[in-house]
Amino acid sequence: MKRVAEQVFKKTGVRVNYHVGTMIEVPRAALTAGDIAQEADFFSFGTNDLTQMTFGFSRDDVGRFLPRYLEQKIIPNDPFKTIDTEGVGVLVRLAIRKARRAKPELEIGICGEHGGDPDSIRFCHQVGMDYVSCSPYRVPVARLAAAHAALLEEQQAERKALRATKQK
Repeated sequence: MKRVAEQVFKKTGVRVNYHVGTMIEVPRAALTAGDIAQEADFFSFGTNDLTQMTFGFSRDDVGRFLPRYLEQKIIPNDPFKTIDTEGVGVLVRLAIRKARRAKPELEIGICGEHGGDPDSIRFCHQVGMDYVSCSPYRVPVARLAAAHAALLEEQQAERKALRATKQK
């Protein structure tokens, strides 16, 4: 990528600042995130595609059986609305850990409808993402959920410090 950018700069005589990033949308990308991070400036998790690939669901026919799965409590939530922390979330956590080990300053976030879901935003905050991106109509909810997640983390840290003080 950098080689191509240098060729374009040389050919046009114009130099611009740019960032190279990638979408993490398939399980293998999550599993090899440390290697990918060495070449990237940012990651954005495409959680809808990662969900589809992790579950092996086709978005074309998931509507035929997902309501029954939810009704019978085979899965607790619609994984296309709220991040499945037990499956997809494990891949996300692992990818973030590997990526940050390879490049601590890597900017990491998600894009898609999960970025506007309060439970998913809380998860993103817990795993150390830098941003969430969502459709414009979900921005107010996303901002409120992000603020709530940050306050919740602060309250938990205060409780932990208070318990540590009482134990001394």
